[in-house]
Amino acid sequence: MNAPRVLVTGAAGYLGRQLANRLATAGYDVRGVDVVPRDRVAGPVDFDLHQLDVRDPRLADLVAEHQSTHVVHLASILQASRDRQRDFDIDVNGTRNVLDACLAAGVGHLTVTSSGAAYGYHPDNPSWIDEGDPLRGNPEFAYSDHKRQMEELLARYRQEHPELRQLVLRPGTVLGATTANQITGLLTGRRVLALRGSASPFVLVWDEDVLAILQQGVERSTVGCFNVAGDGALTMAEIADRLDKPLLRLPVGVVRAGLRVQRWLGKPVGPEQVAFLQYRPVLSNRRLKEGFGYTPRKTTAEVLDHFMAAQEGR
Repeated sequence: MNAPRVLVTGAAGYLGRQLANRLATAGYDVRGVDVVPRDRVAGPVDFDLHQLDVRDPRLADLVAEHQSTHVVHLASILQASRDRQRDFDIDVNGTRNVLDACLAAGVGHLTVTSSGAAYGYHPDNPSWIDEGDPLRGNPEFAYSDHKRQMEELLARYRQEHPELRQLVLRPGTVLGATTANQITGLLTGRRVLALRGSASPFVLVWDEDVLAILQQGVERSTVGCFNVAGDGALTMAEIADRLDKPLLRLPVGVVRAGLRVQRWLGKPVGPEQVAFLQYRPVLSNRRLKEGFGYTPRKTTAEVLDHFMAAQEGR
């Protein structure tokens, strides 16, 4: 059997570039697409990279020309902008364009990274969320809402086009030695901030585990929906203890007011994001281990330790 011919969207991103390089090194014919031009990509690019918006109808021509057997769709908006319609267009309509491109070109397997945020941030979330629990998102939280709508779109295509086999991954918080995002900002300050009255448990997953899971999904053409998280969870208090930093518990009203001011100053945040810390979805990885066949190499606690050791070594 010939090796898969893989097209990766978001191939200039943090995970996309690493995955495309891994697959190319493994002998696969890899093509990447991203809005970022090759000369602005941080790090080596050992694959064919095309500058193209994931919403561009020319994507279908690119997939067909490459004769892709597998597509890995990683392109998404990780940090909301002030233009919610644009973010929706990229996340949801961009995914629709990828689906249609796959169908037009006869692609057999599609991997999509969704997020644990698709379950939503709700006070009645189960203690551990399983893949069978409903995807409720949060209409007031763009990232969560768009991931929910994206998954509803994927579910419709699974019903209408079973010939395009889907693997949908729902990661928790992805963390590696060089990760830098809103979450890492919570960990690297002088103090750990928490909301009064909320445990705010985090499930973390090592970026190397995510890459291995993505590669395994392509190699085995795995089908299904799977949470992606390391074993265990850590509350903000446990994180503070592990980092040997003071824990500052802030009243919910104070944080909500501060976020309202930040929005007034033009920042892409708002008071609705308080729920992000109050009611975090805690992902069970049982099906990842039993159904997908992958046991994460680092637990949530070990992922945190690995990240902080890398920060101290800089």
